[in-house]
Amino acid sequence: MRTFTPAAGRLGWVGLFAAAFAFVESSVVVYLRAIYYPGDFAFPLKPIDPGHGEIEVWRELATIVILGAVGVLAGKKTWERFGFFLVAFGVWDILFYAWLKVTLGWPTTLTDWDVLFLLPLPWIGPVIAPLLIATLMVVCGAIIVIRHERGIRFQPGKFSWLAGISATILLLFSFMSDLPAALHQHPPAPYSYWLLGAGLLLYAAGFIDACRPHEGR
Repeated sequence: MRTFTPAAGRLGWVGLFAAAFAFVESSVVVYLRAIYYPGDFAFPLKPIDPGHGEIEVWRELATIVILGAVGVLAGKKTWERFGFFLVAFGVWDILFYAWLKVTLGWPTTLTDWDVLFLLPLPWIGPVIAPLLIATLMVVCGAIIVIRHERGIRFQPGKFSWLAGISATILLLFSFMSDLPAALHQHPPAPYSYWLLGAGLLLYAAGFIDACRPHEGR
């Protein structure tokens, strides 16, 4: 039978893991940029070797599996595990860019463009977008975990699910809609910051609704 330390202790260990894992991930980017961008990384993107591209896709899938496994191991029940996953993912993403700043001096500004993810299509956007999303993930995940330890249930209802799904669609569209820049080596079009703002607000609204006590849930 597993025994669990208090939530604060487990959050600390999850955060430490995410910080170390972020360095591992950022080191891969250091090597990739040395190969494909020996000067400075910038758009338009350069074509990547198909073999390297396939490895990158599998690496990103493995990253999600690892972060998800950490959530499962750290938590006791479904929503608490989800909370730990949010914390792990958010801390990892934030410190990934922090380590790149330390090792490469990049990004120079929060509006620098980056390739954020590769599935099902390449996601591109300014660095500030994943950092804001990751910050919200850490805050929401920590609240879920702490409330769970105090016996307060996290109860998403219809509005929470609708808000969350709508936010996800808006954010995915903001990252994947510029196919010429993502797939055909074109300069990126201006990023739709209003989609980012709307998505974050919807996530926050859905989360707040899920934290409220509701009869009948």
